[in-house]
Amino acid sequence: MSTRAITFYHRGRLVELTDAAPTRTVLQWLREDARCTGTKEGCAEGDCGACTVIVGEPARGGRLELQTINACIRFLPTLHGKALFTVEDVRDAGGNGVHPVGTNGHPVGTDELHPVQRAMVDCHGSQCGFCTPGFVMSLVACYERFAGKRNKPTRQQIADEIAGNLCRCTGYRPILDAGQRMFELPVKRLPLQAAAEALRTLPRRQLVLKLPSAHQPGRTDHFIAPRTLKDLARARLEWPHARLLAGATDIGLWVNKQMRDLGDIVYVGEVTELKRITARDGVLSIGAAASLEQAWAALAQRAPSLTEAWLRFASPPIRHMGTMGGNVANGSPIGDSAPVLIALDAQIVLRRGERARRLPLAEFYVDYMVNRLERGEFVQAIEVPLSAFESPLRAYKISKRFDSDISAVFVAARVRLDGDVVRDVRFVFGGMAATVKRAPAAERAVLGQSWNEAAVERAAAALAQDFQPLTDLRASAHYRLRVAGNLLRRFWLETRTRDALPPHAVTVWARAEMT
Repeated sequence: MSTRAITFYHRGRLVELTDAAPTRTVLQWLREDARCTGTKEGCAEGDCGACTVIVGEPARGGRLELQTINACIRFLPTLHGKALFTVEDVRDAGGNGVHPVGTNGHPVGTDELHPVQRAMVDCHGSQCGFCTPGFVMSLVACYERFAGKRNKPTRQQIADEIAGNLCRCTGYRPILDAGQRMFELPVKRLPLQAAAEALRTLPRRQLVLKLPSAHQPGRTDHFIAPRTLKDLARARLEWPHARLLAGATDIGLWVNKQMRDLGDIVYVGEVTELKRITARDGVLSIGAAASLEQAWAALAQRAPSLTEAWLRFASPPIRHMGTMGGNVANGSPIGDSAPVLIALDAQIVLRRGERARRLPLAEFYVDYMVNRLERGEFVQAIEVPLSAFESPLRAYKISKRFDSDISAVFVAARVRLDGDVVRDVRFVFGGMAATVKRAPAAERAVLGQSWNEAAVERAAAALAQDFQPLTDLRASAHYRLRVAGNLLRRFWLETRTRDALPPHAVTVWARAEMT
């Protein structure tokens, strides 16, 4: 069964659209069609956070799982079966959700403010105001998770929540003040129950759109959103030329910035099997459509040393939208997932029809943005042996900004010791070559040797045999080689058998309680 209408909950009612272009963004629809202009366009690429909104997806127990997303790169058909909340809903919630209805059928706002808005006013968290709606939505998502509970987020946790929002005039101190102040005010909530009840009335059907192409007269473009793994495999065989779409955190920029014609699209975000993360039979299996947030959380749960890499991977809205499978399949040499997964000896599961094949992720990449996917094939899952988490593991990211920036160099390192002798080792680098890759010469320099400073110095020197990095806007070739060697030295300092240094001793970034 399928439907040809995009249906989602917005502003107190179900909205049904039958003529929306597959690549029309949520932001475009909000501002141009729904006339909800509180959501702003800044960068149009998911960096600034001015377009931040909240999407509620039905979850177990009849509740809605709330996630901040960037409306500027989220395609409208991906809202099917979900709830969309914007700053206008926050305004309405300020009056406890009881409002008269206007002539357009939408609730009419009141003069009262939501606790997040009131806190922003009281703490002077807004100056020019352009970025404010995005900040408000990020803080509302945090507020919804903690309101009415005894435990409240720390100042650092609030800072992490708004890491995807940029402010150019006021600065973050008063906004963080507001993030703490909002929990001191009377509790007011978004209309989540009404949204969940409305969405429960929708039949679970595959979304299939057929619309005239905006790029080529006479052509029909399709948007297909299978709901099962079997249907996805069938659709991929039937439409091998179609663009596979997951979180659109990369593909959205192709449309917004490059004006590319995507043609037919097969969307994987509705396939429940692809969203699962399971640990059984000695393997952590991460479905290809599991969000970056969920996938990194699963890795960091087993290796807490990955927490910083997780929090510095893009921003919360991007991690909510993007998928680890998409990040791996994209194959960017500066993608932060692949180095960690390769260091963990991960395998990638590739599906074509009824056939599934596995190969080491380290062998998946052939050249710059070229991989071993066959026609009609897609990434089904990433499998990590649980035993790999038993060895010391670290991940280090070097970028010009601490938060929400692209890596100049990323290294994931893992070592297995027998006493003080290296029995197994993985040094995996991003940003150093056309693909993410291991450093075989550096690994050979320490394998079978005592894990000491001399061995690490040999490994650092051997990096020049493994890589000839390029110079670009992010870093020079000399800097990349120099910092890569320094990161290996840091790894040794943290994992040496005697007097290993704790994390706070090898970083200048203080993640203790902010003042």
